[in-house]
Amino acid sequence: MRIEYPRPGEPRRPSGPRDPGDAWVITESGERYWGRFGAAGLLAYDAARGVLLQHRVSWSHHGDTWGLPGGARHEGESARAGALREAQEEAGVPDGAVRARLMSVLDLDVWTYATVVADVVRPFEPVISDPESVALEWVPVIEVGDRPLHPGFADAWPRLRALLEVRPALVVDAANVVGSVPDGWWRDRAGAADRLIDDVGRLVAEGVDAAALGLGEGTWFPETSVVVVGQAKSVADRDGSRVRTVRAAASGDDTMVDEATRLVDAGRRVSVVTSDRELADRCTAVGASVHGARWLRDLL
Repeated sequence: MRIEYPRPGEPRRPSGPRDPGDAWVITESGERYWGRFGAAGLLAYDAARGVLLQHRVSWSHHGDTWGLPGGARHEGESARAGALREAQEEAGVPDGAVRARLMSVLDLDVWTYATVVADVVRPFEPVISDPESVALEWVPVIEVGDRPLHPGFADAWPRLRALLEVRPALVVDAANVVGSVPDGWWRDRAGAADRLIDDVGRLVAEGVDAAALGLGEGTWFPETSVVVVGQAKSVADRDGSRVRTVRAAASGDDTMVDEATRLVDAGRRVSVVTSDRELADRCTAVGASVHGARWLRDLL
C-alpha cells in the first residue's frame, strides 16, 4: 500500500487548502481509494422524499455517476463527524437537520468507508456548495437503483435499502437498572437516575453494536426512553439529548408497557431493559424484546 497525493493541477478540493487526508490509498494490486484516513458518506433519508443523492462531476473518481455526499476523512476525525462535515460541504446539509440512525463500515484493511444512515428531522433543500456536484436530488427509494450509481454505492445499496426499514428503540426501566447495583442509590434516587440517564445518553450517542441489539450489522444510535418513577421524577431534562425522559404518572410498570406499545405501533424494533419478570412478560406480549439490567450495565 502507498499514499499518493493528487498531482498539481488535479481538481481536488479546488476551493481551499489541501487537507492531509485528501490523498489516494493505492494497494499493491493497483486499486485506488480516496482518503488517506478513510472516507465517509451520508445517506440522508426523508420518508416523504427519499434519499439524497449527488450526481458526481465527470472529473471525479467514477464521475458521472450518482452516489452519496461524502469524501475523505480528516486525521483524527470520527467517521460520523466526517460524513456530516462532507455532507455540509457538498450538499449544504444544515446543522441539526438529520439524526444518525446507523453507521455501516466497509473495511478493506488498508482503507475504510463508513456510510452514516440518518433520518431527516428538519426538512431542507440541498445546495450545491462545491465543484464536486453536477446535481443534488431527493430520489424515491424505489427509484434509486434506476440511476447509474457509483460502483461502491451500487454494491452497498441493496443492503442499505433493507436497513432503512429497521428502526431500533430502547425503553429502560430506570428503577430496576439503578437497583441492580448496591451502590447507595437509595440515599439519592434522583441523583442515581441522573447518572444512569447521562450514561445511557453517552452510550446511544457513541452507538450500540448490532450484535447487542440482535441486528444484522453496523453501529446503531437507537431512539431511547428512560422511565423514571417516584423521587427520581425530579431529574432534569437534557436539551439536545438522544434520550427521552418519561416520568410515570402512576405505575412505573404501566408506563413502561405504554411506552413500549407506542414505539412498537410506530414501527420501531423495541428492546425493553428490565429484570422484572412480570413486566418483561407484559412487554413481550406487546411485541418488544427484553434484556435484563445486566445487559445494559455491561454495555455501559
